[in-house]
Amino acid sequence: MQDVRENSIAEQMPAQEARKLDSMLNPRLSDDNWRLVNLEAENRVLKDTVTELRAEIDKFSKPPLIVTSIVDIISSKEVIIRLNSGDFEVGVSKSLEGKLNILDRVLVDQKSLTIVKKIGVTKHFDVSNYVIIEKPTVSWNDIGGLKSVKEELQEVIELPLLKPDLFKQVGIDPPKGVLLYGPPGTGKTLLAKAAAATTNATFIEIVGSELVQKFIGEGSKFVKSIFDLAREKAPAIIFIDELDAIAATRIDVGTSGEREVQRTFMQLLSEIDGFKPLGNIKVIGATNRLDILDPAITRPGRLDRLIKVEIHTVEERLEILKIHTRNMSLDSGVSLDKIAQMSEKMSGAELKAICTEAGYFAIRTGRTKVAMEDFLEAVKKVKKPEKKEHLSLYGDA
Repeated sequence: MQDVRENSIAEQMPAQEARKLDSMLNPRLSDDNWRLVNLEAENRVLKDTVTELRAEIDKFSKPPLIVTSIVDIISSKEVIIRLNSGDFEVGVSKSLEGKLNILDRVLVDQKSLTIVKKIGVTKHFDVSNYVIIEKPTVSWNDIGGLKSVKEELQEVIELPLLKPDLFKQVGIDPPKGVLLYGPPGTGKTLLAKAAAATTNATFIEIVGSELVQKFIGEGSKFVKSIFDLAREKAPAIIFIDELDAIAATRIDVGTSGEREVQRTFMQLLSEIDGFKPLGNIKVIGATNRLDILDPAITRPGRLDRLIKVEIHTVEERLEILKIHTRNMSLDSGVSLDKIAQMSEKMSGAELKAICTEAGYFAIRTGRTKVAMEDFLEAVKKVKKPEKKEHLSLYGDA
């Protein structure tokens, strides 16, 4: 009768008060319940721990996935990926169907090569989009003066590409490359293009400063890609302008940017005298700052032939002026000899600028022929004050 009364009272109370009443009336039963609650809580913690440990075991026992990039899209369910061993047409997991694009970086299963996850956009690039590749039409006759420089380039670059058997018969290896150094505007790029044109070689031009600025973290890969491209398009001439931007003397301590430049430089050295022979690929470097170059780039077996491209003599300046004015309509009073004498220590690029400016002076006054006074004004406009300390930076032979 008492139990019935207690039950009816408990039914009329809120749940929390009922638990308190139950605890007072049945203290032993309450202790058992608490022990059960604690055991259940511990059990849940242990289950979670077991689940985490199983996940860790699965992670360590799972085979690694391959990182690659997509080179073409066939459909929402099929794409083409590029691996070291070649290109493959592979399937796409259902969760990624229709969500992939060309150049996406993805993870693929080792066995089936099925794409299981997208991890971003690839940093790889087609090197041909970032360098100048051409078959030059510049001939030696298009370059005024520099007779000794031309002869040396013909000997070091042209002859090995045109007559490789001659070197085999003699039993010597031709130089792998040359270094052109001297003030800016003296024709270093034109000389390299003429060497490529006479050998019918592909001309690949890169600028050292752009290599450092545009491809941070990718410089060494970019250099490797350039030489791979040259091997595909051989015979080829790789022309590296502003070589000092990546080949300056190395220092022990520097910023992360300086370390990146050094990695790029080490890759360049490796490509020039590494395990893969250059064969019919020649390297021509150009710099205005021979004084800061690392000796490693000019040691025997690399760019060991140094050729100084100097400021032109008066005879060479006259020859250059004749080249740049051969298609111009000149007044009978124009004296190229006098212009050559007035343009002392001016580079070939500046002489070309004089001819162009003289033409503009004639156009401004409504004339179709260029007069001597046009050239005189052009010389004044183009000529800059001489800076001896600046000229001393270009080195000596």
